[in-house]
Amino acid sequence: MTVTQDAPAPEIGQARRRKEDQRLITGRTRWTDNIALPGMLHLAMVRSPFAHAKITSIDASAAKAASNVVTVITGADVAEEQGGLPNAWPITPDQVTPPHPPVAVDRVAFAGEIVAVVVARSAAAARDAAELVDVDYEELPAALDLKESAEDKVLAHPDLGTNKSALWVFDSAAAGTGGDVEEAIAKAREDGIVIEREYRQQRLIPAFMEPRSVVVDPTGEQITMWSATQIPHILRFLLAAVLGIPESKVRVIAPDVGGGFGGKLQTTPEEFITMVIARRLGKPVKYTETRSESLMSAHHGRDQWQRLTLAADKDGTVTGLKVDLLADLGAYVSLVGGGVPVLGAFMFNAIYKFPAYHWQVQTVLTNKTWTDAYRGAGRPEATYAIERLMDELAVEVGVDPLEIREKNWIKHEEFPFTTVAGLEYDSGNYEAATARAKEMFGYDDLRAEQAERRARGDKVQLGIGVSTFTEMCGLAPSRVLGSLDYGAGGWEHASIRMLPTGKVEVITGTSAHGQGHETAFSQIVADRLGVAFEDVEVLHGDTQIAHKGLDTYGSRSLVVGGEALVRAADKVIEKAKPIAAHLLEASVDDLEFAGGRFTVKGTDQGMAIGEIALAAFASHNYPEGIEPGLDADATFDPVNFNYPHGTHLCAMEVDTETGASKMRKYVCCDDIGNIINPLIVAGQVHGGLVQGIAQALWEEALYDDSGTLVTGSFVDYLLPTAADTISFEVDHTVSPALTNSLGTKGVGEAGTIASTPAVVNAIVDALRPYGVNDIQMPCTPERVWRAINSGGAGGSTEESAMPHFDQSEGGAQ
Repeated sequence: MTVTQDAPAPEIGQARRRKEDQRLITGRTRWTDNIALPGMLHLAMVRSPFAHAKITSIDASAAKAASNVVTVITGADVAEEQGGLPNAWPITPDQVTPPHPPVAVDRVAFAGEIVAVVVARSAAAARDAAELVDVDYEELPAALDLKESAEDKVLAHPDLGTNKSALWVFDSAAAGTGGDVEEAIAKAREDGIVIEREYRQQRLIPAFMEPRSVVVDPTGEQITMWSATQIPHILRFLLAAVLGIPESKVRVIAPDVGGGFGGKLQTTPEEFITMVIARRLGKPVKYTETRSESLMSAHHGRDQWQRLTLAADKDGTVTGLKVDLLADLGAYVSLVGGGVPVLGAFMFNAIYKFPAYHWQVQTVLTNKTWTDAYRGAGRPEATYAIERLMDELAVEVGVDPLEIREKNWIKHEEFPFTTVAGLEYDSGNYEAATARAKEMFGYDDLRAEQAERRARGDKVQLGIGVSTFTEMCGLAPSRVLGSLDYGAGGWEHASIRMLPTGKVEVITGTSAHGQGHETAFSQIVADRLGVAFEDVEVLHGDTQIAHKGLDTYGSRSLVVGGEALVRAADKVIEKAKPIAAHLLEASVDDLEFAGGRFTVKGTDQGMAIGEIALAAFASHNYPEGIEPGLDADATFDPVNFNYPHGTHLCAMEVDTETGASKMRKYVCCDDIGNIINPLIVAGQVHGGLVQGIAQALWEEALYDDSGTLVTGSFVDYLLPTAADTISFEVDHTVSPALTNSLGTKGVGEAGTIASTPAVVNAIVDALRPYGVNDIQMPCTPERVWRAINSGGAGGSTEESAMPHFDQSEGGAQ
């Protein structure tokens, strides 16, 4: 054959508009709540108004008598069959883990916990009848304050005898990765610098756009669940394991999912009880939460007190870092909630060459909504703390914040670099990213303007905030996760089907909820196989189609799932090669593959891979001993995490009379390795920036003294809109990752991780002349005003001192 064709232009690096968007923006989506099945029933949850109480009685007679109500189910009705929600990451062998029934049986542990379920023929009828269920409670004292709860002043679960769930410790001297931090601190107290600070990570709510929804159809050979989830494969496994259903009889589908940010990285009480009720009644059942239910009972994020001690020489060279955390688990230990702060253990040292390091977290049970992963999961908390501390060190030494960072960061020629926390950073160039960010920002000019404003005594002061971050992402190496007692692996699976028409089906075990997988994965496969971008179809989110996978979280989809696709595509090419050789009557060794075609070296003879797919389908003229078909599977388990980094610079103007803060400029230069689609990356970075900035300025979940969430609607829980933000300037440097063949690094969480300390550092920087060295987030006008007028920390500490927990109290790691 001598037919030739032009090779498609390279796809990787093109700013392709997302394939998904046409369907999404024209309303041709299939959200879980859009699913309607014949004879489907609807659920409404009756939830506790109390944070902690005994259930003394439930009278459902009025609700059962209401129009279109089928039944009302209590926890006692399903106590033997509902199981308990799993914790997949017990961080220590002696972790205290209270049972977590989907529907409370005799006691509730947070306001919003389910106590009964109304089943009706319409959602409206179910909601109306839920108001008729009469529940009597005996209210109990509630453990609400994190510090007091850590001292067991009030018990969240009295039968456990303690609120302390687990103590996890890392020590560089014990691990053999560095020196003794106590010695470093003692030496610095004698002849150096010691900085001690306490920071607060407020409680946040993921606030995804689409409320959670679940539909279960038990009427076929399989039980099918549709759920607005990030983790269909993990959900399927845990439903089967907890409820005793053969896994082969369970199918989970994550259709179009409207955002997650870690908030849908969960197996929920609503999913379990919907499954139980559907099986009980033998009919399809749907539950969709209201927005207020979502804010009140879907898991929350962050919520830590951080006590830190940094030791340094007089010139600002860091010599040791000690971190002591309290982490609020809420009422229950959720799927990976206990492990979220542990992820931060490896990142407090950040990009700096600390020779000694000690880190510990005490996880604590309270009578508040349970916490788990929220965008960044442990890494934002770590970055915030160390970047705030580095600014404090710069002030103490009397140098620019960027100078103190450059003195201590890992130089580009030192990569790969093994950190004091034991991780090996494979690649990076902090110097290049910082230089580019400074250039974009006009750093020197803004510093000069700041000095002028201070000299004039302007009422509106200018502050400049710096954040130079890195993160571990691509949550993956199975052996590392196993060593941390994590309940799953970190591999990812992909399949490629070469159809006889020349089209390509790509099946991935990751599950998108807004990231642009269909577009980016199409670009990768199109380039690898040399086919048209439009000829690639990406399938995901259905355990019947994508039969293997570990889903989407931790910026792992591209760096783990994308590499699995590359390996599957390479297998397709290898399978096609002997078939092409046979059809071209050439030796396999004489073939070259490029641009989607096999050619015989030194000739113009060749065949497109689509032609070979058709020949493989027909199998009329086929080499002996070769299995028909070009389909291929691959599973990739990385040997290391992935380490994007960047420099973020923020200019804030602070009105010293009112406390109002206004963003003047924000630039960032991130190094995420090779970029597949710049448009998708820009969207991820911009969205991440807004979420991180929102933590610094607006968002906080607050409870009253009785344990009621008082920020249970968007009237009170302040999410920013486009009108609240400015246009960010984004750029990139490139240090290709060495852990995958694409050279890519994660980007989904970078903006959120880096931006929070940049903003707070800028506000504090503006107020240094007023004696302010901290403001507790969110930096509301009132808190800023109070800090200015008290010449202090703006409510950054509480009256009660942070309790200290000795290593001997539990599980050193």
